[in-house]
Amino acid sequence: MDQWIELRRKIRNQEVPLRRLQRETGIHRQTLRKIRDNSQPPGYQRNKPIEKTKIGPYIKRIKAIIEVDKKVHKKQRHTAKKILELLQADGFDGGYSIVKDAIRQIKKTSKEVFMPLSQRPGEAQVDFGHALANFNGTLKRIVFFVMSMVHSDAMFVMAFPRECTEAFLEAHVRAFDFFGCVPNRISYDNTRVAITKILTNHKRKHTAEFKRLISHYLFEPRFCNVRRPNEKGIVEGSVKYSRLNFMAPVPQVKDYDELNRLLHDCCRSDLNRILRGKRMLTKKQLLAEDRIVAVALPDDKFDYRKSTSTFASSESLVRYDTNDYSVPVSYAHHQTTIKASVRFIEVYRQDKLIAKHRRCWDRECQIFDPMHYLELLERKPGALDHARPLEDWQLPVCFDTYRRLLEAHRDNGTKEYIQILLLLNKYSIKQISNAINKALNYRVYCFDGIRQFLLTRVDYAFTTFSLAGREHLRNVSVNKTDVSVYGSLTQGGRYVKQA
Repeated sequence: MDQWIELRRKIRNQEVPLRRLQRETGIHRQTLRKIRDNSQPPGYQRNKPIEKTKIGPYIKRIKAIIEVDKKVHKKQRHTAKKILELLQADGFDGGYSIVKDAIRQIKKTSKEVFMPLSQRPGEAQVDFGHALANFNGTLKRIVFFVMSMVHSDAMFVMAFPRECTEAFLEAHVRAFDFFGCVPNRISYDNTRVAITKILTNHKRKHTAEFKRLISHYLFEPRFCNVRRPNEKGIVEGSVKYSRLNFMAPVPQVKDYDELNRLLHDCCRSDLNRILRGKRMLTKKQLLAEDRIVAVALPDDKFDYRKSTSTFASSESLVRYDTNDYSVPVSYAHHQTTIKASVRFIEVYRQDKLIAKHRRCWDRECQIFDPMHYLELLERKPGALDHARPLEDWQLPVCFDTYRRLLEAHRDNGTKEYIQILLLLNKYSIKQISNAINKALNYRVYCFDGIRQFLLTRVDYAFTTFSLAGREHLRNVSVNKTDVSVYGSLTQGGRYVKQA
């Protein structure tokens, strides 16, 4: 480059002839002309592309193979070695390097180009991600829901045991409450939780539960094209960001409630972050702009429980999501309605709540409430020792002790013990335990004795007077009855009160 500068100075400033410089330097006159006309070496440039005589006739064949590979999984696409074998079968006699270079060049020139999209206020995107969490020393794989506002990039993250309808609905309700508004339009993947059939032109057939959600909040759903996650790139980045920043290192929690409190706090603190290219405003300030154009939250609350109808079996069990849950035996063989959320399974009979259980996320399990079967034990006392609903029932030790003594002293001791268990419908375990301990101290072995010890010893004068919810009547003063007025009955005439 130094020689280039020196020669340009001699040619242009000192006006040394090219012929003289050619004699002095030995540089060809055509090269000296390039030095005169260019401030820096122009480099070598081809006038026409290189003719590839061997691979040239097979370029179209290679392009067709690569185009077909785009429609299959990447693990089953053609390698360069396999393409070479296919070309050799068609008469190609070149080497592996030529084919590999041709494939690299074709892929380089055929990469997809994306259009930058505007980030209008009032729109959101939804996606699910996967991560690990430690629950009381047990490492489990969790699913977390992410809703991200496009304009402000404010995100809401909530973890669940599984991606299902109940989680999908509840997460939307929590997200809307967190943002303080309902987005005008929400973009989704083609998840089976929300759609049942993919139609043309972004049209989808929605599930009944998703329709219920749309009808309540009145937002517009939009679904991406199949295998086009780039159409909702904002939330794709939010999933990655939340996994790396909110769940690294692996959260150490007791349950999902504690994990979701942790994620909620992370989302709230993230609102103070300033985004690049967003006028030096925080996410919280940009979210206020989202709320201006978004839909206001409705006054009534949305019931995010999934509802389904079923019959209680002969064992007084209802089935939901492969698991069986008990109901009172009086509702066996009756039609019931199950309302399932992420945390609870609630069973109704004609709008009356008859059973409530913690939801089990394992498969093919039976979840019993022993109280549901006590009424059946009264009719079938012989099933007491073999009743599966009572196997894991943890009662105080005094219950078992009193049963043995009751059966030893009375012929119908088992039936009377079942009568004592039925008292749990009215009294707490602590109250009955105290009554049993008193009976053991006084050596009273009968059901009537337990019931007697359960009676409260409160002065009647201090009890609350209640009449159909009108407790204020207790303060009404009633005059004392004058017994002497009954004397008129014996005199047969009108009674006159003596002075």
